[in-house]
Amino acid sequence: MKLTFIGAAHEVTGSCYYLEACGKKILVDCGMEQGMDFYVNQNLPVPESEIDAVLLTHAHIDHSGNLPLLYKKGFRGKVYATGATYDLCEIMLRDSAHIQMTEAEWKNRKRKRSGDTFVEPAYTDEDAREVVRLFVSVSYKEIVSPFEGIKVCYNDAGHLLGSSSIEVWITEADVTKKIVFSGDIGNIHKPLLKRPQYIEEADYVVMESTYGDRKHVKNPDYVAELSKIIQTTFDRGGNVVIPSFAVGRTQELLYFIHQIKDAQLVKGYGDFKVYVDSPLANEATRIYEENMFGYFDQATLDIIRSGENPIAFKGLITSITTADSMAINMDNDPKVIISASGMCEAGRIRHHLKHNLWRKESTILFVGHQAGGTLGRMILDGVPQVKLFGELIKINAEIRTLAGISSHADMECLIFWLRKFKVKPQKVFVVHGEGNVVESFSELLRSEYGYDVYAPYSGAIYDLAADAVLKEGTAIELIKGEHGDKKAESRQRTDSVFEHLVTAGRRLSEVIQTNRDGANKDLSRFERQILDLIDQWER
Repeated sequence: MKLTFIGAAHEVTGSCYYLEACGKKILVDCGMEQGMDFYVNQNLPVPESEIDAVLLTHAHIDHSGNLPLLYKKGFRGKVYATGATYDLCEIMLRDSAHIQMTEAEWKNRKRKRSGDTFVEPAYTDEDAREVVRLFVSVSYKEIVSPFEGIKVCYNDAGHLLGSSSIEVWITEADVTKKIVFSGDIGNIHKPLLKRPQYIEEADYVVMESTYGDRKHVKNPDYVAELSKIIQTTFDRGGNVVIPSFAVGRTQELLYFIHQIKDAQLVKGYGDFKVYVDSPLANEATRIYEENMFGYFDQATLDIIRSGENPIAFKGLITSITTADSMAINMDNDPKVIISASGMCEAGRIRHHLKHNLWRKESTILFVGHQAGGTLGRMILDGVPQVKLFGELIKINAEIRTLAGISSHADMECLIFWLRKFKVKPQKVFVVHGEGNVVESFSELLRSEYGYDVYAPYSGAIYDLAADAVLKEGTAIELIKGEHGDKKAESRQRTDSVFEHLVTAGRRLSEVIQTNRDGANKDLSRFERQILDLIDQWER
């Protein structure tokens, strides 16, 4: 009855946990690392062909993206997931395979000229198609027994269509232990989906901490804020370009824009055009439309029963082909462009950034988490220029974020979810967060709420029956580059963080100048916030 932490240990992406119980070898999630990796992940302790099953919390690539690779290396067990997760994985894993194959082809063109050895894609479209054949669909609150001595139950996590927190009961000899894997817990201020379901009993909890160091805006009015951004940008003749995650966030944005158009909140532009330039996002929207009942919240169902589609409206244009995508930037009318990827690391969004970042009339609106090291994070941090397709692009566009919008619970909601357990678990394992967030959230749970907390690094092994650490994980830092991984000194990471801090200082100076003629009470409040922050760091 052992749990080994493989991925998303002091990191946000790459969720993967290895559970050994009742003679079976089980993975909970099999995610791909995205953005900049800070630590070396340990390998699975057994060959992939020996894995008996995967319990999948949801379809996001940082939880599911290595399933085709698992198949490629010999896995032939079952993948247990909700029906909506199956539907989404069917398109998302194939899209991920396409990216792997395209990147390998690009690298091999360069290597052919240099005479270097060719690289293989991590996996292919065939691997993605075949692993989806291994899925077994389960319903929320349905107790399933994949193996003798093991029972599982999926609960709505409210994070993504079909997302789950998973209860696992393990009985070996006369010992029964229950472990809950939170998956990604949803933000309660989200459209479309129901709120997270709460669980009341567990011996152990493996808990995400993505936003464990911050609080979202209270009762946010996304529709009002988004309509204001669109109005201001259109009035100066620009485009609103939104790097958006194709699955989940894009559908939420369509829901908001449906409301904006229905209430005619943007004046003077009629049924303004909204382009969704992502084949994956368009396929995902279709799946959302097919899975409305059983997953959507009551407010959304009321819209559906009134005869309207909550994520469709006049002026919505879906872009499928490359020619469709290119034509968008030939359209001189003010418009909204929603395109993937959400962190600007790949895909069509990079072309739209090339055409709009230099324009002071346009707005680049970020609507999701930007991981360290991604292009989106650099733009958000205020770099003066970026290189796209070999060309330096100066950043003149207005850079905005839609405050508070997130599919992840914030610190308060995470604590609320955990405190729904009637009796404190024996141990709370804090995972799926950046290193400093994991540590600060762990300390908060420990000191303020009295939980027994363990924040593992990759490779840590825990004996669930004995309630004891069998092996500590390792915190080996790395820098990831084209020629592979290499170990780096802590100073290198510190320098990178310092550079981001200097950039943030420049942004603060610009914000101060921009608000020079603001109201006295607002400037006074701003001054107090800055001085409080300085005082905090001078202690």
